[in-house]
Amino acid sequence: MADIIIASNNKGKINDFKSIFPNDNVIGISEVIQDFDVEETGTTFEENARLKSEAAAKVLNKRVIADDSGLEVFALNGEPGVYSARYAGLDKNDEDNIDKLLENLGEETNRDAQFVCVISMSAPGEPTRTFKGTVPGVITTERQGDHGFGYDPIFYLPEKGKTMAELTTEEKGEISHRGNAIKKLNAYLESEQS
Repeated sequence: MADIIIASNNKGKINDFKSIFPNDNVIGISEVIQDFDVEETGTTFEENARLKSEAAAKVLNKRVIADDSGLEVFALNGEPGVYSARYAGLDKNDEDNIDKLLENLGEETNRDAQFVCVISMSAPGEPTRTFKGTVPGVITTERQGDHGFGYDPIFYLPEKGKTMAELTTEEKGEISHRGNAIKKLNAYLESEQS
């Protein structure tokens, strides 16, 4: 069983990683570094993921994984994008973020969107590597489902006939943007061992 350190304090993200790495010991950054916080000054998911993984790897002197993820709504020119967690303010309130997004979309008929996740893996003396995953969907007009976090209750998956918040943790792990990025990370780690 390997230790996988995730440079995040977001319990929802850490649980996503735990469901995708059930045979490993997934550790949130707060378990090994007190008050770890990196200012996300990047303009892309990749830049923000790199900032977090590189900072944590430097402090811990070991391999660390970080991700930056969010929602891009095409009719809103990609909003909320890198500001997904703090779309409605710095307190990062999921309900307020959903309310603001639905208000900004209004009666817009093009409700196509995608979740994006970029995972960054950094280690001392190694180049940082990134892995990107996406999942397409449609923004609903009202919340449906009680699972997940963030925008999951309004992110409808046509092929599943459900919102992300109506999926089990296992179902979400199989198709989610984070799951897709982790599959690419896993493929890289396996190739590294062969």
